[in-house]
Amino acid sequence: MDYQPGIIRDGSPMENLEKQLICPICLEMFTKPVVILPCQHNLCRKCANDVFQAANPYWQSRGSVISGGRFRCPSCRHEVLLDRHGVYGLQRNLLVENIIDIYKQECSSRPPQKGEHPMCKEHEDERINIYCLSCEVPTCSMCKVFGAHKDCEVAPLQSVFQGQKTELNNCISMLVAGNDRIQTIISQLEESCRRTEENSQAAERELCERFGALEALLEEKKAEMLRRIGKEREDKTGFVQALIHKYKEQLEKSSRLVETAIQAMEETGGAAFLMAAGATDGLSLPRIVEASKGGRLEKIEQGFENMDGFSVSLEHLADAVRLLDFETDEEDDEFFEEEEDEPED
Repeated sequence: MDYQPGIIRDGSPMENLEKQLICPICLEMFTKPVVILPCQHNLCRKCANDVFQAANPYWQSRGSVISGGRFRCPSCRHEVLLDRHGVYGLQRNLLVENIIDIYKQECSSRPPQKGEHPMCKEHEDERINIYCLSCEVPTCSMCKVFGAHKDCEVAPLQSVFQGQKTELNNCISMLVAGNDRIQTIISQLEESCRRTEENSQAAERELCERFGALEALLEEKKAEMLRRIGKEREDKTGFVQALIHKYKEQLEKSSRLVETAIQAMEETGGAAFLMAAGATDGLSLPRIVEASKGGRLEKIEQGFENMDGFSVSLEHLADAVRLLDFETDEEDDEFFEEEEDEPED
């Protein structure tokens, strides 16, 4: 008795065991040999080979000089790396194979029960054993001979079943291969995103370094120009302070002469007055006359205190800063120039 999946449908332990022995690719019970993947999931060798061939379309048969390949486990998406032997290099799961043998023996020893095979709704005693190709539904022989499908084209149920299952298996393999390609694209996009982050961070660091160098240069230039202004201030204020000191000395001398002259004016006798006016160490008329003519000290020019020579215009630098932008490739410039030339042509 050939095993048919779904014989046990009473929720028994055997049914639960059957679910554990289903291949995720062909959705049938594992067929020998059963291979075990590195992630501990199992596949029929044929199904594993179909998935591997779909994921590696250019991989040649066993014994080729091409080394290895890879595909993803359909159960957990874990990447399986194979050597030059391909799927034949995977280890067989003898334990699962023995369990399958015991399970099939147990199923074959059980007597068939009513209701295990689908029955026709129109003819309750007839089993569904043919497939109506026109209506695309399974039916029974009585429906073909006397029923609603007597004018339809039919085919053996088993042949249609095997054909559709093979087609489904191929679709599953193509979907698995497509998933691998999508996963590869996702990995590439994630790598592109990561590199974009790294490159943007590097560009930000470079920009900050360049502006930092520019700021340092401006600070250095500002300090130099401030030193020049400070030196000019010190020179001018030093010169003026020296003049103030000289003028104060002259004012002090002139004040003493005024006091002496006033005292001389109080003399009533002519002889005493002339003696005082002609004294060399006291009141000296020539000295008073000389002092009354005004001092001959140096004076500062008008506008001496101005610092107009240290004004600076930064408009051109401000304009240059406003025009700062990122450099464009020459190829891009040529491309834009060609686009501008096209309307003229």
